[in-house]
Amino acid sequence: MAALIGAAALVVTAAPAQAAAPRQAPGTEVIPGTGTETPALVSGLHEAADGTGSAADAARTHLAGKESRYKIADPRRDLAPAQSVRSGADETVRLQQKHRGVDVLGGQYVVRMEHRDGKRTVTGTSGKYFTGLKVGTQATVSEETAIQRAVTATARQLGGARLDKGDIAPGKGVRTASAKALTGASHGLVVLPKGEGLLAHHVTVRGTDPATGEPVQREVYVDAKAGFPLLQYSSIKTFGAPGAKAVAAPKAAGARGSGGKGEAVAADDFPGTTGSGVKYDGAAVPLQLYKDASRNEYTMVDYSRMWGTSKNLISTWDARGKDVGETSGKWPSGIKEFGSPTPAFDKDATEAGAVDAHWAAGKVYDYYKKAHGRDSLDGRGGTINSLVGVTEFGLPYINAFWDGTKMVYGQGDDEYRTLSADLDVVGHEMTHGVVENSANLVYAGQSGALNEGIADYFGNAIDVDAAGMAMDDPDAGLLGEHLCRTKTPRECAFRDLNDGHTTSKNFLGVGFGTDNGGVHLNSTIFSGALWDIREDLGRVLADKIVYKALTAYMTPLDGFTEGRNAVLAAAKDLKVSGKQLNTVKRSFNAHGIVPGWENALGVDSDQLLGKLNTAGTGVGAGGGWWTTSKSNDDGSEPYSVYAGRTDGTGHPKLISPNDGRFHVYPATDGKTVAWVAYGTTSLDVLSRPLAGGPIKKLYSSTTDVSGLRIEGGVVAFESMDRFGGRHVGYLKPGDREPTWVDGGKYQLSTALPSLHGTKIAYAKLYPAAGTYKLGTEVLDVKTGKTTLMGQLGEPEGIGQTGVNGSGVYWLVDEVATDEGQMAVRRANPDGTGAADISKETGPGALFPFDLTVSEEAVTVDAALPDTEYRNESLPKLWQFSLDGKAKNRVSCNRGEQSSPVAAGGKQVVWIDGTTGYTDLVTRTRPAGLCG
Repeated sequence: MAALIGAAALVVTAAPAQAAAPRQAPGTEVIPGTGTETPALVSGLHEAADGTGSAADAARTHLAGKESRYKIADPRRDLAPAQSVRSGADETVRLQQKHRGVDVLGGQYVVRMEHRDGKRTVTGTSGKYFTGLKVGTQATVSEETAIQRAVTATARQLGGARLDKGDIAPGKGVRTASAKALTGASHGLVVLPKGEGLLAHHVTVRGTDPATGEPVQREVYVDAKAGFPLLQYSSIKTFGAPGAKAVAAPKAAGARGSGGKGEAVAADDFPGTTGSGVKYDGAAVPLQLYKDASRNEYTMVDYSRMWGTSKNLISTWDARGKDVGETSGKWPSGIKEFGSPTPAFDKDATEAGAVDAHWAAGKVYDYYKKAHGRDSLDGRGGTINSLVGVTEFGLPYINAFWDGTKMVYGQGDDEYRTLSADLDVVGHEMTHGVVENSANLVYAGQSGALNEGIADYFGNAIDVDAAGMAMDDPDAGLLGEHLCRTKTPRECAFRDLNDGHTTSKNFLGVGFGTDNGGVHLNSTIFSGALWDIREDLGRVLADKIVYKALTAYMTPLDGFTEGRNAVLAAAKDLKVSGKQLNTVKRSFNAHGIVPGWENALGVDSDQLLGKLNTAGTGVGAGGGWWTTSKSNDDGSEPYSVYAGRTDGTGHPKLISPNDGRFHVYPATDGKTVAWVAYGTTSLDVLSRPLAGGPIKKLYSSTTDVSGLRIEGGVVAFESMDRFGGRHVGYLKPGDREPTWVDGGKYQLSTALPSLHGTKIAYAKLYPAAGTYKLGTEVLDVKTGKTTLMGQLGEPEGIGQTGVNGSGVYWLVDEVATDEGQMAVRRANPDGTGAADISKETGPGALFPFDLTVSEEAVTVDAALPDTEYRNESLPKLWQFSLDGKAKNRVSCNRGEQSSPVAAGGKQVVWIDGTTGYTDLVTRTRPAGLCG
């Protein structure tokens, strides 16, 4: 994956040689860009611009006339108008970078101007224009192939770590639910600004997560030259992190008649009335309603707020009984606005969260209108829709999200009210709409944490002010604190803007598969600094500074450092005093947001290979050697397979060819390396001796191949076909086609292989006695004999398997009603003696993702149950003795630890995210309990 920290947040770009900076006028500040010759920020300008034409034309003319400063050769060709906003005399123009006519992801440049008396003056610029791009824009991978690979990659990330009973299609055998429930839509080509650029197909994958029932809406970027999924992240902006306890849509415009359907209404007589309702906290509040004659009901439709501008609506919809998967990116059929026979809504509307949602939506609209002159979330009087009461598989959904068009609030449970019952949650979700229609911060990595942090800041600001709470109140920084029925506010809160988190101590490096790269985990680093500014400078001034920074300075790929620079520049723009500006600086300094903050992150592991800049490509180890995939330092090259010694001696060897394909999922037994090469039309399984020699093609497939293992010339792997069927296959020396352990039969599914000697262990889903069962099976390649391992109960899901000379090990879920814990189980080679070395229930039960075994130990990549979403609840490596009597953490590193592989004895090699990059690291013995 790309670096998880740094200026670009999602992408890494090598900086070309910098030309000598031109002399600037006194008072002008120029902050250089990272990986580009174009400045990241220029402030203090007072330069005349064309005042007669459009703002976008004037902005591009300015950039063209100052080529020595901006290094943009042809702004009219390479910068397309994206947005122009005028507020009083201020004009803000956003320009989208094009490379040979193709959009550049996050390539956006902003020009700020004053427009008075027909004359324009440029006051500053900021953003990212990538000057080093040279990539061609002709795709060699078809759009159809890109969509297929995007869907498969999403399915694998969602459900690939386990095989479930839910993977059954009645009457049609076995098909993975994740693949069946997903569809992909292409948005065309885009250039990722890594090095000289990567051309990619942008695909949005939508559907439902089969394990959790949550909606899926993922942005996947598939390399257009070789077809490998370079990057994927969720574009659904939730209030709480995933798993934390946390029909056509109606037309936006068009007034309904107050006297009946279709009746005309005078322009000065908006068709509405005032009613009332009771919020969850017991307070009676006024509600703006509409009397719908066709329903003979008063409905939660507010015409009043935008009647003087767009005549659009604020509407609250009854989505009770609708699954959350029906609501993301689409409009569920058959829903109506909440209605009541009288203007006074009753307890049913309160319990549904409708009263809170409708009242709060109006309060948030009023805040942005009165404080910042912003008309609705899009700034143009757009309709605001809220869906309330959705469920998850028929059970409570304790979360809320903005999906790009509307707010969705889950149904409450015995402890949590619906998330619309706290004004800061509503303000948070609606602010995502404001962010999307201004800086449009990409919802992944640092830019995603910035997105979340700003949503938290404004959501909480609106709530605190509405409640009349003092900024120095100890509970003023809490978000979601009023959502609980029995817990105290501090026990209930999802986050605290006064939690004291700083980057140097608390930044959590995680991959984009975990919380979109830490968008919630790391958000309070930035929002905490903003909240300190509000405490010190006062509500009104701080809000104006942050709003101006968001809407006039920030651009999609900004990280924490750029965010700091934007806020400081906005403060200067608003003519704050020197003392006030120093206060802003001190707030960021106190939270560790200073240039070079990333360098303060330490580890207790030994690095084998740094800055892999890859995503989900795996690790292999055996016979004293490791192997993994790596891109170059800026992440612009297709991935290559490297190998090295696990004791850290010598230098890593390049194993794969540098042929434009992506070489991934490597495995080694210390003699040979096997891996998968992604090409334009096929995926090839390749191998090469570590001692050197020719590369052999073992097998070619048009469908997905992953999970490679190799030993003694036998290569085992998992394949997922285009219908979602999963099958484990193996190749013996000389085989031209794989042998499938399940015969490739559609009514069977096998997955998650491990290999030891001639024995392959794998999870198996099979028909038995009129139903389907899950088990762990071992095939002896030499004899052809299969042995089904004994179980202690009836598995609902099987996770990764492992096998050594003394037994077989696997992850198993037998309690369908828990939160996802799994047991670590073992059995003798003959299938007898099944026992748990880590139980699924009780204290210390794990949420495991992966497993690997040596002859001495079992290592599990797992999270512990926790009351918060934080470092302690991230995937960590736990090592057990073979009998389960000893249990230790492999490493005490912060952040995410993934893709562990046993390297002999107690040594483990894994990919570590602590430093903010994906580094290959190792430890030869456990670190202890890390208490």
